[in-house]
Amino acid sequence: MSAALSIVIPSHCRADLLRRCLDSVRRYAPTGTQVIVVDDGSPDGIIATTARSFEGVQVIRLSRQRGFCIAANTGLQAATAPIVELLNDDTEVTAGWAEAALEHFHDERIAAVAPLVLNPPRPGEDQLRIDSAGDRYYIGGVAGKRGHGELLRADFLAPCEVFGVSASSGFYRREALLRVGAFPPGFGAYFEDVDLAFRLQRAGHRARFEPRSRIMHLGSASYGQPRRRLLEMQSRNEELVWWRNLPAKELRRALPLHLLVLAAKAWRRWQEGNLAPYLCGRVRVLGELRGLIRHRRWLNEWGPAENTEAWLVERRFWETLRG
Repeated sequence: MSAALSIVIPSHCRADLLRRCLDSVRRYAPTGTQVIVVDDGSPDGIIATTARSFEGVQVIRLSRQRGFCIAANTGLQAATAPIVELLNDDTEVTAGWAEAALEHFHDERIAAVAPLVLNPPRPGEDQLRIDSAGDRYYIGGVAGKRGHGELLRADFLAPCEVFGVSASSGFYRREALLRVGAFPPGFGAYFEDVDLAFRLQRAGHRARFEPRSRIMHLGSASYGQPRRRLLEMQSRNEELVWWRNLPAKELRRALPLHLLVLAAKAWRRWQEGNLAPYLCGRVRVLGELRGLIRHRRWLNEWGPAENTEAWLVERRFWETLRG
């Protein structure tokens, strides 16, 4: 009997975090779950060595660091179960987390399920805080995590439809992911899951949030890079998501809102002393116009796009700018 779930864990160099993650998966995963660790070119193969110390874990080692998207796609190709969960190596799963999420995939429209991702209590607190309860998107070009940084409360304890799910811990219908092109390799990391959420919605799929599926996010993710390069990549990818995915009619209507978002974020980055990498990232999009146009033509081959309100793209700015 084939596995119902494959878990893919891309990792680069944080063997200590990976060991904790695999310990929790070994303890709580449903019987027969396929576990794949993709060693994204770790120094001295430390990630592969750590993963092989766990019986039954499949290891794929990339010869050099390729970034989250390529590592995740490599794991997706090797997965054999119809449902795949992407896990960051700085997460720990909890009892029943997988079973609660898998229930939603009986609905053929559902292609992604977001667990409730929690952060440990802050010093002096005894309550958990939310890392994410699914993803949201504002039409002016702001992506964010539902509930991020808020104390866990009752209105985040009910399942609901969401715009998308975080690739740090999201469950996906493998066939749907591969059909829409999986994670965009050129993104490297950051906002790749938002780009994917748009394509899944465009293809007629939907995403759900399931609060009974709980994951602890410990922080200190393994895909950190020099700060300037990280900020530039985030800025570039965030801008690419907007231009790649909003239907033409929506682009025209949302452009004034997008310009306001760009100005507000530039002001914030200037106050932080990070304006240069922010602007460099946005300008880099101009050098990718040819690929951007190819991508939009490919999407148009899928047929007319629905109104983005059906995708839960929000029309009103929902909170102060983050990220």
